[in-house]
Amino acid sequence: MKKSGFTLAEVLITLGIIGVVAAMTIPNLIANTNGAKFRSQFKKSISTLNQAGLMSQAQYDFDYAGTSTACGTDPAADHPESTMTMCAILNGTLTGQTYVGTVAALKRNANGSSVAYELKRNITIDTGYKAFHAYTLADGSIVAFNAGAGACELPIGTQLTGTVIGRAATANAAGLSNCTGFIDVNGVTLPNKEVACGTGATNTATKNVQTPCTVKNDANHMTDVFPIVFHDATVEPASDAAKYVLTSSK
Repeated sequence: MKKSGFTLAEVLITLGIIGVVAAMTIPNLIANTNGAKFRSQFKKSISTLNQAGLMSQAQYDFDYAGTSTACGTDPAADHPESTMTMCAILNGTLTGQTYVGTVAALKRNANGSSVAYELKRNITIDTGYKAFHAYTLADGSIVAFNAGAGACELPIGTQLTGTVIGRAATANAAGLSNCTGFIDVNGVTLPNKEVACGTGATNTATKNVQTPCTVKNDANHMTDVFPIVFHDATVEPASDAAKYVLTSSK
C-alpha cells in the first residue's frame, strides 16, 4: 500500500514561505502594539498631571500659574503647604511619584552596564533637557520639566504656538519657555525618542501645535517621548506631533 505525505522539499518550501510572511508581518504587529501602548500611556499621564494641577488649586489655592519660584535645593522636600513650586505640586498631589534628580542623572541598563539616558529628536541626541527636574510616576513614566519653571500662566486669548513655546530656558513674551518639559511613557527603556511627523529622514516635530500633523503608527514616528507645556491648571502637548497623538484615536 502506497503511503502519501509531504516530501522534505515541500516541507522546507512551506516553512520558508511561513518565515517570509512572519518576517514581513511581525515588525508591523510589534509597532502597532507599541504605538497603541505609547498613545494610551501618554493620554493617561497627561490626565494625571492635569488632575494634579486641579487638585493643587482646590487644596492649596495655587496651580502651575501660581508657582512663584523654582524648585528648592531639595526638590523632593518641597510641599505645597510651605512653598509654591512645580515640585511642591507633584509632591503634594501625586501618589507613587518619585523625584529622581535631573534628567542627566537618569540611567538605563544596557547589557548589564548602566548608561546615561539620552533623548533623541529624529536621530539627534538633544542635550537641552539634561538639567530638567525628573519624576517617575507610579506607572513608570518619566515626567520632566524645566528647572526654572514658575509662574506658568497663559494669557487669556493666547494660543499655544511656536511663538509661545520654547524648549530652552530663555524667556519670551508669553512666559512659557520655562514651563516646558516632556513625558517619556516608556521610562528609561528605549527608544527614548520624541514622537514625530513626516516620512523617512525628514520626520520632524514642530512647536506649533496648531499646525496640522499626522503621526504614522510605526517605530520611526509613534515613539515614547512627548513634549509638554504646563500652564494654569493644565498640561498640554507642546508639539504638533504630540497634539495629534492626544487628540486622535489611531
